[in-house]
Amino acid sequence: MQLGNFSVSLAVRDLAASRAFYEQLGFAVWGGDAAAHWLIMKNGDAVIGLFQGMFERNLLTFNPGWDSNAQAVPGATDIRELQRQLKARNVPLLMEADETTTGPASIMLEDPDGNPILLDQHV
Repeated sequence: MQLGNFSVSLAVRDLAASRAFYEQLGFAVWGGDAAAHWLIMKNGDAVIGLFQGMFERNLLTFNPGWDSNAQAVPGATDIRELQRQLKARNVPLLMEADETTTGPASIMLEDPDGNPILLDQHV
């Protein structure tokens, strides 16, 4: 099962303070919209998302169909197929993708310790 690019999505209290902190660690803003209270930052292939007021908790995030530079990966498994595979393995989903659609969609699950995992397909 190929889940795509991995990043950590952090629920932050102060976007500017978090940005400044991660810049001190060598991360640079790579995308996002500070006015909408979110930024994507990179340090090499390491990717973190900073989200103020969007999530209650930090998330493990996978982007099916993307590499670490947000480029489409040919032949990647569609999110709806991943969803079918997870359901076949009896993995409970908190949020499901509409299997009648194509393109961008998301599913969400939790690990045994309650850590949220977002599979967020953008292509």
